[in-house]
Amino acid sequence: MLINQLEEELNKCYPATVKWRRHLHQHPEPSFKEWQTREYIADKLRAFGYTEVEENVGGGGIVAYLRGSKLGPTIAFRADFDALRIEEQTGLPFTSKNPGIMHACGHDGHTATLLSVAKVMKAYEDELVGSIKFIFQHAEEVLPGGGKSIVEAGVLEDVDAVYGLHLRSPLEYGTVSYCSGYAMAAADFFDITIQGKGGHAAYPNATVDSIVVASYVVNQLQSIISRNKDPKKAGVLTVSTLKAGDGAHNVIADKASIKGTVRTFDPELRDLIEGKIKTMTESICFAHDATCKVNYTRGYPALFNHEKETALIQTLFETNRKDMKVESIPLRMGGEDFAYYLQEKPGSFFFVHSGNKEKGISYPHHHPKFDFDERAMLVGAKCFVDIIDHYLLSGVQVAKTKTAALD
Repeated sequence: MLINQLEEELNKCYPATVKWRRHLHQHPEPSFKEWQTREYIADKLRAFGYTEVEENVGGGGIVAYLRGSKLGPTIAFRADFDALRIEEQTGLPFTSKNPGIMHACGHDGHTATLLSVAKVMKAYEDELVGSIKFIFQHAEEVLPGGGKSIVEAGVLEDVDAVYGLHLRSPLEYGTVSYCSGYAMAAADFFDITIQGKGGHAAYPNATVDSIVVASYVVNQLQSIISRNKDPKKAGVLTVSTLKAGDGAHNVIADKASIKGTVRTFDPELRDLIEGKIKTMTESICFAHDATCKVNYTRGYPALFNHEKETALIQTLFETNRKDMKVESIPLRMGGEDFAYYLQEKPGSFFFVHSGNKEKGISYPHHHPKFDFDERAMLVGAKCFVDIIDHYLLSGVQVAKTKTAALD
């Protein structure tokens, strides 16, 4: 079977995949400033033999086209490649060489995984009944997200289905998971500034205590979830920061600031919470003779995995990934800009577990000691090839193995 040949080619490519990942890990670049990373990816694709490599897509993405010899569907795969502004503390031999910047979310692994698929599939382009778009995306970590601008650039216009994956540490290696329907939340943020009237702590009647007002606001915002939200709908409102005063014991602070996040799935609930944050804050401040400024920033929309495409990958992975546990997982409150792709076209976003407690790989994403079991990249690549086989190679038989140089 051709799928077996492709798996063997990915096995042969695995040492190079690790090499690419470690290079990217050593040279991380933050969102919207991934200049060398973009050049590295584009150079690799051209070295693999790709002639259609489009750069600066949507302001920083890279798209490579693999067109089969026969007409058929077009599928797309996406990998992100930006890093985080975190000082690495892993002690790895390939630790970040850029101070204060680190691949702490696995994007280096996502990119190396997709590069390996692009390399292997180039040798089989004549067998493809259809086409593949390999999308390498910038700026997943920072709003408005590179995914939004790439979709707006029209990359998915001729695409029939789109898929992506995320490595998941510290969940133990050996599982591939999926979630049908809503899988990740819309992630929004709010900033509130309350302006009171400062003064001497001995004479509160001559002041407007911004801390007291802010305390009322914080308490009442929680009632949006407990009393305004439909209990059958998931939603979270978290106040993460409350700051006021300069540390003096005898001064009433004239200004207070509140920051927080909102996570929802239902669009109507999202609208309700945004409106309530504004009206509640304004009303409380008015009642206490304070003024306020409320900024509400909408982040990525909720990620919705299409049921048909998710059922498809479940079947494919259960059939082909016999060495892996394949399981459904509950929705998560984290955000992901792959949601923009799934608003535009059907598809699914799945997870490859990549923790390894024996090796000390158990730290969460965005932690300065984050790492992942590199074997998960090979699992992810084979999952992508499962999808390619279904859409573009079903029934195709190739007699000889096509092995290319690893680098």
